[in-house]
Amino acid sequence: MKQISIFLLCMMCGWLNTSAENYPYRSDYLWLTVPDHADWLYKTGEKARVEVTFCKYGIPQEVEVSYEIGQDMLPASASGKVMLKNGRTVIDMGTMKKPGFLDLRLKAAVDGKTYEHHVKVGFSPEQLKPYTKDPADFDAFWKQNLEEARKTPVSVDCKKVEKYSTDGFDCYLLKIRTDSRHSIYGYLTKPKQAGKYPVVLCPPGAGIKTIKEPMRNTYYAKNGFIRLEMEIHGLNPEMTEEQFKEISTAFSAENGYVENGLDNRDNYYMKHVYTGCIRALDYLCSLPDWDGKNVFVQGGSQGGALSLITAALDKRVTACVANHPALSDVAGYAEQGRTGGWPHLIRENQMLTPEKIKTLQYYDVVNFARRIQCPVYLTWGYNDNTCPPTTSYIVWNVITAPKESLITPINEHWTTNDTNYGQMLWLKERIK
Repeated sequence: MKQISIFLLCMMCGWLNTSAENYPYRSDYLWLTVPDHADWLYKTGEKARVEVTFCKYGIPQEVEVSYEIGQDMLPASASGKVMLKNGRTVIDMGTMKKPGFLDLRLKAAVDGKTYEHHVKVGFSPEQLKPYTKDPADFDAFWKQNLEEARKTPVSVDCKKVEKYSTDGFDCYLLKIRTDSRHSIYGYLTKPKQAGKYPVVLCPPGAGIKTIKEPMRNTYYAKNGFIRLEMEIHGLNPEMTEEQFKEISTAFSAENGYVENGLDNRDNYYMKHVYTGCIRALDYLCSLPDWDGKNVFVQGGSQGGALSLITAALDKRVTACVANHPALSDVAGYAEQGRTGGWPHLIRENQMLTPEKIKTLQYYDVVNFARRIQCPVYLTWGYNDNTCPPTTSYIVWNVITAPKESLITPINEHWTTNDTNYGQMLWLKERIK
C-alpha cells in the first residue's frame, strides 16, 4: 500500500496554476487549526490537542471562541468557550476509545458576524469496519439485473458538437439506451488523430442535473484517452433552463431519487443507475478506436461511488480512481454512536427501517469495494461533511485489490485541479 499524507493549510478548491491566493480566498478573516500530530491521526486512547488561531488581516485577534466536540457527523458530546490570548489557544479534544473521528467545531462572533470553522482528527481509522452486512445472494442479484438490462441492445444517438471540438479532439453528444426503459446522456471526447486508445467512464456527482461543463476535463482527450462524461437521469444537456426546471420538479427533492423505492431492492431507483454504468461501458468497449485492453473509471462523490461500483461489477475495468465516495456504509447511523455515509439517512427521520437497511446492503459501496480486483486510487479529506472520512476509511479498509491513497486532511468536499490532473496521470501510467 502506498499512502500519501498531505498537510495543506494553504490550499483551496479552484486555485489556478498561475496564481497563489491566501486561504481562504479573499477573506479578511482566517482560522488556523493545527493538530499536535502532523498527519492529524492518533491511536485510540491518545489525546488530541489543537492549536487554534483566529486572524483578521493576518493579525491574531483576542476574541472569544465557542467550541463543540463531537464524533464525525454526530451531535456534540462536549462544549466550551475560551478567550484567545495573543490570538491563540490550545484546545484539548480528548480521545476516542474506539476507532473513528472527532470534530472540533469553532465559532467566533466579530463585528456583528459569526465566523465558523472545524477540524477533524482520526483515531486508529485503519481499524474502522463497516456496519453494512454482505448478503449471500449479492452476486446473483447483480448478475440477474445485468442480464436483464442486456436483453435490450445498446442503441446510441450520436451528434458531433462542433463548439466543443478542437483541432486536437472531437466531442460528441450521446444518448445511450441502457435498458428497456432508461437512457443516459453523455459527452464523448476523443483524440482526432486515428488510432487505438484507452477508454474512461466518468459517472456524475449527486443531484438532479445534467452535464454543464463538458470542456472541464478535456486534458484526458489531449493525453490520448477516449472519455465519456455521463449523467444518470436521462436529462438532455441541450435542453433549455425552462425545460430542465419543468422536468426536475418531477423529482421530490434535489437528492430525493436516492430514497426512491428504497423499501424494495428490485424497485430502488439506483438499480438502473448501476446497470446503466455497465451499459455505458458496453458502448465504450464497442468503439472501433478502443485499444481493446484498457478500461478506466473515474469520479468523485456519487461519481466516486459509481466508479467503485462499476469496477466491482465489470471485470473489464483495469483501474479505478475515486474521490471521497458517497453511498458508503449508509446504514451506519442505525447503530447508536456510529457515523453513516451520504445521503445521511438517519434514525431521527425514520429512514433506516429494517426494509431499507436490507435494500441498502445490495447497493452500498462497501459491498462492491470488497469485490474489486483492479488497482484503485482513492482520495479523501478529513474535514468533509458530505462524504465523511469515517466512511471513506471504511471503504479503503475493505478493498483487498492493489490500492493507493491520497489523503488531504484539510479538504472539505472538494479536490484541487492539480489532484484531478494527477489522477489522470496515474491512469496514464497504468495503460498496458
